[in-house]
Amino acid sequence: MHPEIITFETKGDKILDKSLAKIGSKGIFTAELEQALREGQIDIAVHSAKDLQVGVAGEDLELIAFTERETVNDVLVSYNHDITLNDGKAWVIGTSSTRRSALLRHYYPYFKIVDMRGNLQTRMHKLQEGQCDALLLAFAGVHRMDPDKHIVAHFPLAQFTPPVGQGSIAVESSRSLDPGKRQLIRQLINHIPSEYRLLAERAYLRRLQGGCSVPVFAYATLVSDNTIHLTGGVVSLDGQLIIRREMHDNTSEATQLGYRLADAVIEAGGYEILKEIREQIAR
Repeated sequence: MHPEIITFETKGDKILDKSLAKIGSKGIFTAELEQALREGQIDIAVHSAKDLQVGVAGEDLELIAFTERETVNDVLVSYNHDITLNDGKAWVIGTSSTRRSALLRHYYPYFKIVDMRGNLQTRMHKLQEGQCDALLLAFAGVHRMDPDKHIVAHFPLAQFTPPVGQGSIAVESSRSLDPGKRQLIRQLINHIPSEYRLLAERAYLRRLQGGCSVPVFAYATLVSDNTIHLTGGVVSLDGQLIIRREMHDNTSEATQLGYRLADAVIEAGGYEILKEIREQIAR
């Protein structure tokens, strides 16, 4: 029996005339797939890990696997290969991410930012039409496709720390999924080092109650077989304030590491920044 692939169009795919911050981040890319899991239409749902809300929606669903993580950097994509990050010119940059917009305002204030929604093909078409000079995207989202040749710059991780989960695919299922199927999926798909990294990052995001509409970032790496290092922080919408902290611990403590780092960011002033961000978004 061959697997059957069923495609879905989510709320986040359909509403392109509003920013993600205005739509709200709760389940905008996952709700339709999770409903199909509950109704038994599908056995598993495949998500971009960075699009997942901080907690799986309900005790009846669970994340059972994460694919091996790819390069996590953000990149600049353009048909104009003369564009560079540090030329000081007021290039118009298209992005739908509050995190990317805020970090641009902090590190590259001479760039102009325009909201750019849609799938990769739609954004590339808008770029070709001249609606912006370049697109700010995740490397993992473009390198398998033709736009890969139009990458003009990679943003350094020390500045553009990625959102939680960027570069990995998450597999979600109902808790009632046949145990044999669950075990087989994990055996075939799950990459244990990436799973440790995602567990730490998602715990960090869960503690901060963040989402894709909030400029929170975190990135975990394995510095040895059993040691995980986590960097995380938050940036104000105007890019003026950035709080960044880092910690390490045993891989067996990945989730607790995420919680501890979030607490450190909150204590360093993150609570006030997040409070102000949510108030601004709600206006």
